[in-house]
Amino acid sequence: MKKLILLFSLFLLIPKLHAQSNKVDRDYFLEASMLGYFAKDGTRNPTLKANEGDVVRITITNAETMTHDIAMEKLGIKSSTLNEKGSSTSITFTAVENDTYFCTVPGHKAAGMVGKFEVVEGSLKQAIIAGIYPTKDGKPLNLNFETGTLKDWTAEGAAFKEPIFSQNTSGIYEEDKALSAEGKYFISSGGSKHHDLKGTLTSTSFLITEPYAAFSISGGALADTRVELVLKDNDEIIFSSTGQGRSNLQPVVVDLRSYFREEMFIRIIDNETGVSPISYIGKDKWAHINFDNFLFYSERPSFPNELNQEDIIVMPPLDPILNSGLSGQEAVKAMTIPEGFAIKLAASEPDVIRPICFTIDPKGRLWVVEAHTYPTPAPKGEGKDRILILEDTDGDGTLDKKKIFMDGLNLVSGIEIGMGGLWLGAAPNFLFVPVDFETDKPTEPPQVLLDGWGTQDTHEVLNSFHWGPDGWLYGTHGLFTHSEVGKPNTPKADRIKINGGVWRYHPTRHEFEVFAHGTSNPWGLDFNNYGHPFITVCVIPHMFHVIQGARYQRQAHTHFNPYTYDDIKTIGDHVHYLGDRGPHAGNFRSAAAGGGHAHSGAMIYLGGSNWPEKYHNNIFMNNINGAKMNVDELRRNGSGYLASHQKDFITMNDSWSQWLNFKYDASGSVWAIDWYDQNQCHSPNPDVHDKSLGRIFKIAYEGDQWVQVDLSKATDMELVNYQLHENEWYVRTARTLLQERGGSPEVHAALKEILKTNPDISRKLRALWTLHVTDGISEEELNALLTHKDENLRSWAIQLLTEQKTVSVTTLELFENIAKKDESPLVRLYLTSAMMRLAPEERWKAMEILIQKEQDADDHNLPLMYWYCIEPLAELDASKALDLSEKAKVPNLLKYMIKRVAAMNSTTSKQVLKNLYEKWTKSDSHQHHAEMMLMKELLN
Repeated sequence: MKKLILLFSLFLLIPKLHAQSNKVDRDYFLEASMLGYFAKDGTRNPTLKANEGDVVRITITNAETMTHDIAMEKLGIKSSTLNEKGSSTSITFTAVENDTYFCTVPGHKAAGMVGKFEVVEGSLKQAIIAGIYPTKDGKPLNLNFETGTLKDWTAEGAAFKEPIFSQNTSGIYEEDKALSAEGKYFISSGGSKHHDLKGTLTSTSFLITEPYAAFSISGGALADTRVELVLKDNDEIIFSSTGQGRSNLQPVVVDLRSYFREEMFIRIIDNETGVSPISYIGKDKWAHINFDNFLFYSERPSFPNELNQEDIIVMPPLDPILNSGLSGQEAVKAMTIPEGFAIKLAASEPDVIRPICFTIDPKGRLWVVEAHTYPTPAPKGEGKDRILILEDTDGDGTLDKKKIFMDGLNLVSGIEIGMGGLWLGAAPNFLFVPVDFETDKPTEPPQVLLDGWGTQDTHEVLNSFHWGPDGWLYGTHGLFTHSEVGKPNTPKADRIKINGGVWRYHPTRHEFEVFAHGTSNPWGLDFNNYGHPFITVCVIPHMFHVIQGARYQRQAHTHFNPYTYDDIKTIGDHVHYLGDRGPHAGNFRSAAAGGGHAHSGAMIYLGGSNWPEKYHNNIFMNNINGAKMNVDELRRNGSGYLASHQKDFITMNDSWSQWLNFKYDASGSVWAIDWYDQNQCHSPNPDVHDKSLGRIFKIAYEGDQWVQVDLSKATDMELVNYQLHENEWYVRTARTLLQERGGSPEVHAALKEILKTNPDISRKLRALWTLHVTDGISEEELNALLTHKDENLRSWAIQLLTEQKTVSVTTLELFENIAKKDESPLVRLYLTSAMMRLAPEERWKAMEILIQKEQDADDHNLPLMYWYCIEPLAELDASKALDLSEKAKVPNLLKYMIKRVAAMNSTTSKQVLKNLYEKWTKSDSHQHHAEMMLMKELLN
């Protein structure tokens, strides 16, 4: 047998135990990547061993341009942080007890960057069991290829035409890679230089004479590059393994006890070329398989670098995206669309280039931003972005009329129209442009309403502008851009931080808020017919129901509030990528699941009854890597929603397609903007992006009727009546116009009649929202709705009552009564969000009642929302906060409050914890055993 060498990689720098000594007893070298830590012999997350008292050094080298480090869990030490490929760092420590090494970067440990450290007695060397050569007709078979031929094997296809290689790998690998083949020869289906070849190599059959076998394998962790062990009689595959995407030949152990004395053969398959249809995606050089040295064993062998099946993360095949670089008309013809629908090319280059966002005005015209500046902000005054006004004047689906409204803008990423002008996101600024809509001319230069928006990652800046039903302008923001937002000249200490989440701005009160924190890079936002917001995101699971005051799963970074402890996860019961290697690896290999992790745009279809019912209130999003439009069904679940994958709506069949947003219009048809670029990933390098392409498409269902509209000319009462329209475009546009006009007694009376008498809850809600945005409903009238039979009206009355972050004594008492009596988890969710807007001292009574709602223990949102609401109470009265949490019947609240009080680290907080500990100690109950152990640890 060939010697298998243990050399390991990366980590630890440290302390006092050996500060005066340069001696290192155990030196381990590891390669760090998102897939794990790899030893030189290919072992993933190897168990690192040492004798007690040994001085151990672990050095890691970054295998990719990614943030990595290495830490020891029990010792509490960690290395410096790596960012660049090829950079190294280390940690040094004395072996005292078993421990765990891992990467501290959020999510990387969970993704698999974690291994064991063991303190052992005696020698660290591992005994190797001798293998037995399989035989046929009394002669050993050539299963290790040491004859230098394919004797006992049959080859099919080009990949195995000349597959035998010696230890010199210069003919098949671009770089000097360790193969560690047994003996002189091994076989390969082409290596990284000839990965595009395909074929099959099959051995002669032979008898299974021992209970175990092992063979060496390396190459691609791909479904179509694998070794199979097959029974001769029935062609049953009894074992299969791929490589793990590395060159090192590693032994794989097979349990054959169930097949003893049966006849089998080996089949080595390479049906993967590694050639992507995506023009800018590099070829997968690991689309091949290497094999060597099949042997039987009388007992289970153990190898230092055994390739465990659980360490292999198999990649699915590449998606068959058929086209790229099409003209606009060719792109339309290439699309696969549902029956009954038609797609029209409404505009394309050179009439529209790099469309990044758009909105539809009350006249049904499209206001489109061309992002010529992206991805690098221009010097002040040198921006090149412009805004187009595009119109279909005759209903043929073509945008035949074009105006340039404004140019010279810088890094515009969001646009919305209403309240007398245009609202623009142009980091570092949030702008308002007053407009004369009769002449379509700005009446003043852009006004900077807010500044401090970050530009660290220019595809995660403020985006997805959308008027909320409450009259605020909503938007999203990515987490790798760090913003500190405020009105111009606001001191740093008074600015509001956001680096991932949903924000909103009130157009008349000029107030800015973060509505919810977290997620990743959201680039899509919409509201359903109950006014509940949803966002689509990238990299992490894609779908979130957005709750006021909530904190959501983050792709990276920690929450601004250090006492968050846990956050709310996706509502999706699925992801749109395949495989276990993580979302990035699922891109271009996930057509069956939806196409990949990157999503843009969000549209909850409420455009009228002409479209089939199955699309109503479902959310549409574009899957950029998959070149298709995904659809999720949104269903109520407890206090929130569950999102389930539906059949993809449109498949573009074009890898350059990049639909960034889509909206329905007065006809119920949908307009979609397409960035159209061969590069699907953000890059700060402007040269990787095409600068000359762009499209707009119109999607219509049979029977969609084009209408010419101008709601700006409608009377106030006509706008009120539009609140009853089946197409939400009329509803929202009319509501914004009424908000701008300010309402009147006649408007308010008509809306209150709808609220009182209309049998449809969505129409009642529309009336309520429009009353609110026109200042037409009083606290007393909202309080009356708190006992309405419908949970949606009760919920929205709660939210609207706390808009100003203060309520009357009467309203607060009503809230406390709701906490006692309301059976709706949705109402309890809104009530908790509302309490978070009030001063902490006003929360005690209501929250004491809510946290005892045992029925909420398994709710998706409520346990954590309860925590976010009561957490500040620790600072008011630590003892009372612990007493409150002790009554909780939802999980973790008491544990979190113990941690929160301990974090105060004051004499008073420590005494409070000691008092509670002593009280529990005197009790005969074991109810709080876990909390006592936590408290003891924290006090020590």
